[in-house]
Amino acid sequence: MRKPALMLLALTLSGCSLAPSYERPLAPVAQSWSAASQTGTAAASLEWQRFIVDPDLRQLVSIALDNNRSLRQTLLDIEQARAQYRIQRADRVPGLNGSANGNRQRLPADLSNSGSSRVSSSYQVGVSLPEYELDLFGRVKNLTDAALEQYLSTEEAGRSARIALIAEVSQAYLTYDGAQRRLLLTEQTLASRENSLGLISQRRTAGAATALDYQEALGLVEQARAELESNARQKQQALNALVLLLGTADAAQHVPQVPQDKPMLIQDIAPGTPSELIERRPDILAAEHRLKARNADIGAARAAFFPRISLTGSFGTASAEISGLFDGGSRAWSFVPTLSLPIFDAGRNSANLDLVKVRKDSAVAAYEGTIQTAFREVADALSATDTLRREETARRNLANTSNATLKLAKARYEGGVDSHLRYLDAQRSHFTNESDYIETSTRRQIALVDLFRSLGGGWSNGTPFANR
Repeated sequence: MRKPALMLLALTLSGCSLAPSYERPLAPVAQSWSAASQTGTAAASLEWQRFIVDPDLRQLVSIALDNNRSLRQTLLDIEQARAQYRIQRADRVPGLNGSANGNRQRLPADLSNSGSSRVSSSYQVGVSLPEYELDLFGRVKNLTDAALEQYLSTEEAGRSARIALIAEVSQAYLTYDGAQRRLLLTEQTLASRENSLGLISQRRTAGAATALDYQEALGLVEQARAELESNARQKQQALNALVLLLGTADAAQHVPQVPQDKPMLIQDIAPGTPSELIERRPDILAAEHRLKARNADIGAARAAFFPRISLTGSFGTASAEISGLFDGGSRAWSFVPTLSLPIFDAGRNSANLDLVKVRKDSAVAAYEGTIQTAFREVADALSATDTLRREETARRNLANTSNATLKLAKARYEGGVDSHLRYLDAQRSHFTNESDYIETSTRRQIALVDLFRSLGGGWSNGTPFANR
C-alpha cells in the first residue's frame, strides 16, 4: 500500500496546470539608443560602490541604506509578501494535526434505551489529516505560482527602492555641494566688492570718483549680499533634504562642510542596449513578475470549472476509559473523501475567468508601458549627460574668459583708460558666468546619477529566491 500511496502523493503535488504558456511580450521600443555612445563603464556590471568614487558620498549612501525609513517600510513589505507566499505554498502539502480529547455526558432516562439515566465517557488520542485538496487540475499550484510571482515582484520593487534611494542621496549631496560652492563664490565676491567699495569711497573723497561710481559699487555690494542670503538658504534646504534621507539623528555630523572640487562619480557610463535594460531594470522585472502572476491566475480560474477532491481523516486510539486508550483493539480511524463538482453558479466561474483574463491584458499593457517609460528615461538621461558635458566645457571656458576680462577691465579703470561702468559690467559678467558654471557642473553630475538610476544599476544582482 505504501508505494501506490507515494505515487498518488507525487501525482497530487505535481498536478497539471491549465495556465496558458507564458510568452514575454515584445518590447515596444527601438532596438538601440539614438546617437548613444557605448564607451565607458558598462552599466550592467556597475555597482554603486564603484559608480560613486567620492568616499564621503559612499559613506552617506551606506548610512541611508541602513537607516532610511521609506526603504525600511519597503523591505517590510517584501517580508510580508514572502510570508504570504509561504502560506500559500503550504496548501500544496498535506498537513497533520495531533489531537487528544475526552467526552463525558449524561443521558436522561427518557432518551435511554434502558429506561434509566446513564453517564457515558469516551477518550481519543491520535493524528488527523485536515482538509487537503488533491490538486489534479493545478488550481492550488497556480495560486502558489501567482503568490511566488507577486513576492518576486515585491523583491524587485525593493531593489528599485534601494537604487532610488542611492540616487536621491547622491543628488541631494550634489545639490548641497553645489550650494556650498555658490555660497563660497558669493562670499569671495562680496569681500572683493566691499574692498572695491572702500577704494571708491576713498577716491570719491579725493575727488577722483563720482557719486555715481560710488552708488554703482554700492549696488554691486548689495546684490552680492542678497545672493549670499539666497545661497545660504539653498544650502540649508539641501542639507535638510539630505539629513531626511539619511534617517539618523546625527546625520548632519556626517555631511562634509567643505565643498568638493573634484568629480564624485564615474564620468562615463556605457548604456548597453534596450534588451539589456529589460533584463536588468528592477521596475521592468517587477512588472513582468506581476504579468506572470496574472497568467497563473488564469490557470486557477480555469481549474474552478473542474471537480475538486478533498480528503480528511484521522487515525488513533479510542476507549471509554483513559486507562484503556492503548489496549489492544482500541485502534480507531476515519477516512472522508469529498468530491465537489460545480453544476450551477449563476455564471460566477465564467465571470471570474473573464476577470483574470482582463487583468492579464492590463498587466501586459502596464509591462509595455513600464518599458516605454524606462526607454524614455534612459534616452533623456543620455541626452542630458551628452549636452551638459559640452555645456560644462563651454561655461568653464566662458568663466575663464570673463575672469581675464575682469582683470583687464580693473587695470584699465585703475589706469584711467576706461570708465567705471566698464569695470562694473565685467564684475557682473564674471560672477554670473562663475555661478552658471557651478550650476551646470552640478546639473551634469546629477544627470549622471539619473542615467545610472534609469539603467537599473546600483545594486548587486543576486538570486532573490533560491528555494522555490
